[in-house]
Amino acid sequence: MFTFTPLLGAQSASPASQSLLEFDGGIKVLIDVGWDESFDSEKLKELEKHVPTLSFILLTHATVAHIGAFAHCCKHIPKFKSIPVYATTPVTQLGRTLLQDVYASTPLASSVVPSDALTQSVYSLGSNPKILMQPPTPAEITSYFTLINELKYSEPRQPDSAESTPPLGQFTITAYSAGHTLGGTIWHLDHDMESVVYSVNWNQASERVLSGAGWFGEVGGEVTKELRQPTAMICSSRGTGPKVAVGLDQRDETLITLIRDTVANGGSVLIPSDSSARVLELAHLLEKTWAGETNSPLRNAKVFLASRTAGATLKYTRSLLEWKMEKGIGEDSFDFKHVTILERKSRVTKMLAQAEPRVILASDASLEWGFSKDAVKSIASDPRNLIVLTERAADLGGKHKGLGRYLWELWSAGTSLPPSEQDWTSIAPVGLSGHQASLRSARGAALEGQELSLYQQYLATQRSLQDTMQGDSSTALETSGDAGDTWSASTSTTSEDSDDEHQGRLLNTATILRHTRKKLGLSDEELGVKILVQRKNVHDWDVRGKKGEEKMFPFVAKQRRADDFGEMIRLEDFPREEEAEVTGAELRDGMKKENEVGQKRKWEHVTVSAARGSHQNKHRRTDSNDHGAIDDGDVSDEELGEDAPRIEGPSKVVFDTETLQLHCRIAFVDFSALHDLRMITNLLGLIQPRKLILVAGDDTETQILAQEAQKAFAARTGESSKTDEVFTPVLGQVIDASVDTNAWSVKLSRNMVRRLQWQKIGKLGVVAITGRLAAASLEPTSNEDEGTAKKKPKLEVPTATENDKMDTTPILDVVPANLSIAVRSVAQPFHVGDMRLPELRKFLQAAGMTADLAGGGALVVNNTVTVRINKATGTIDVDGGAYSLDKDAMTFYKVRRKVYEGLAVVAGA
Repeated sequence: MFTFTPLLGAQSASPASQSLLEFDGGIKVLIDVGWDESFDSEKLKELEKHVPTLSFILLTHATVAHIGAFAHCCKHIPKFKSIPVYATTPVTQLGRTLLQDVYASTPLASSVVPSDALTQSVYSLGSNPKILMQPPTPAEITSYFTLINELKYSEPRQPDSAESTPPLGQFTITAYSAGHTLGGTIWHLDHDMESVVYSVNWNQASERVLSGAGWFGEVGGEVTKELRQPTAMICSSRGTGPKVAVGLDQRDETLITLIRDTVANGGSVLIPSDSSARVLELAHLLEKTWAGETNSPLRNAKVFLASRTAGATLKYTRSLLEWKMEKGIGEDSFDFKHVTILERKSRVTKMLAQAEPRVILASDASLEWGFSKDAVKSIASDPRNLIVLTERAADLGGKHKGLGRYLWELWSAGTSLPPSEQDWTSIAPVGLSGHQASLRSARGAALEGQELSLYQQYLATQRSLQDTMQGDSSTALETSGDAGDTWSASTSTTSEDSDDEHQGRLLNTATILRHTRKKLGLSDEELGVKILVQRKNVHDWDVRGKKGEEKMFPFVAKQRRADDFGEMIRLEDFPREEEAEVTGAELRDGMKKENEVGQKRKWEHVTVSAARGSHQNKHRRTDSNDHGAIDDGDVSDEELGEDAPRIEGPSKVVFDTETLQLHCRIAFVDFSALHDLRMITNLLGLIQPRKLILVAGDDTETQILAQEAQKAFAARTGESSKTDEVFTPVLGQVIDASVDTNAWSVKLSRNMVRRLQWQKIGKLGVVAITGRLAAASLEPTSNEDEGTAKKKPKLEVPTATENDKMDTTPILDVVPANLSIAVRSVAQPFHVGDMRLPELRKFLQAAGMTADLAGGGALVVNNTVTVRINKATGTIDVDGGAYSLDKDAMTFYKVRRKVYEGLAVVAGA
């Protein structure tokens, strides 16, 4: 059984991607924890419902659309952090710098507390003040990403399952290159009879930095064996609308031409991009272009890369040589000499105040949270300046239309290209003179008045709900404990289970509510017997007539996490080299101090203060004349937040809106690097999936690709395509894409096992069985025993320690002699195996024959015998022509023998 449910990213304009795959036995796999630039926690409600039953999680790309909600879920969703996660090394490292950039750039990334949760409070203000949840610190983000299990391409792995979830058995996952981003992944999941290929946002074409998708193996034209004929293929439809195919060289030349013309006219160019994925291709192109220009207007303009984590991103990229293209890409390819790195807002502001032409590559592409928004304010008023969009901006929904989406619509309406070609390159920029844009900026502010009481009540409510859900009574005491309470302090600091048991909670009330316990108005009756540990100088409590916990002293024994083999190993005690700045011990101690009851709350990121002291002098910064990376170490929260005003305690988000006069020009050059319609339809004929599920695209793109896929299925089968071969689900719709076969479990009798004659096909063994099925309790006596004393077969009686029920699995025994002749006349022998022409060519050449691949998928042997594979019927045709010489006939028989050797001839009986 295999079902697929899109949680986000199905027939939607939002690029966020979340997919739930469920296999037989209750195995649930979540692929991607994506978000969009709205950072709306309501979009994660469906995901939160499935967290207790998830077996493991897979991540595909280091972009907001695929990994944006990972840190949020680890901090605010209970038990999410305990689920095993798998990704490639680049996705892990670049994803960490991406989320550190996002949380340092906008307070909205913390996500607003849902309005329905606030309206239930007794302190409801009648309107939502947009109170923010607590954001994860850079140290916490680092700790979350250290939990990810890293994989290499083409490396099969049997994943681990989360606690309290069904066993995985022989479940296997394998990562293949997806192109599009560094470390981007096409996942192959193999479980029992189900083979699922998950390919979202991939690119077959090789680029300057990235290689293409790993559909094909070493032999040209042959799809990788593990990816052929899956029972289900899940593919993205984004970018498959009608458009003009543009080559890599033409795309790059278009961008450089636009920059050269703008700079020559005295203008500046802004290129919004992400901060960890596609920005690598753009930055590498600009660096190589400036390095190769001598007497050109481009040398009069400086190039800037503005991102809060650009230094760490480039450092990781330089260390990932095996993940980049082999030709011309070395470690020094990202040691920029012509691109200046800007990580602080003060330096970005200083750069924008300059008058000379410049090229600014800034995060982010949506113009919602990165330095690109500040750059737009600076260059929008000058008609000589140019904004180059590198991908189609997404529609985030709601009342607010993002600036990136608004600019995209202006370009789409003003371009001279027909609608069928508007998704690709336009060399002529569109002037925006006379247009106005509403620019919304988010900033954090401290809670005031009743807002603080509202937030405290919300925290208390959430704590109570989660205590009930998790069956944990100890944490309820932490919310109202006194500063000097030794019992509360011990439960929050000495219990080794607290980090895993209470992770992901929506609150750190042990440090917030200790100052405001009295404001909650908890009476002695409400505290009950817990008053003995929550009130000072209270030593007696009347338990007469009480039941359950109200009759017992609230004592919790301290336990250490250990098993029969000793103490549990804590992963944070063994950090990787790149996390050396925040060591495991410092991280653990910092988290304990932050959550300890009775300790003064230090809102200035106390978790990394100890780690920062010995390393703050190691950071190398650049002045205005320094080109290249700023930071050789990891990203500290001091660097990320030094330009932003610090807010003590809980905060809210405040939106400021201003009107922006647009007089600049705008152009579009597609650097999204996604597969197009022609590419996917051609590939479907080679992969030959039984089922196709389309996600990650809007409704128009999805329907266009579905129609073309139906035609491809019809061309392959030679008949009308079935309606159940291509699925186009909407959000929340469950799709049953199980393989069209049935399987049953039987036991083989001893006589049947002795008669089996296995044949090898590669690494597999094949055998044909003809037998008679009988119930387990009535196993028949075999023919060999008929001549001897007929006695009842001995059945193993399970003991009480094995099973309480009898084993009812049916038994397959040999066919009696009087029925074997009739069965043998009905069953016919057949061939089993998957013969490939390149493999057959090697066999023939090893046997001393000449074999050459000819056009049309034919193999010519000794210039006389032709071998073809009929893909429609699955048969192998060996054609020897008219033989006039005995040696030609011998060649025919030798070739046929080699074909049989590569297959298994399975007898029918």
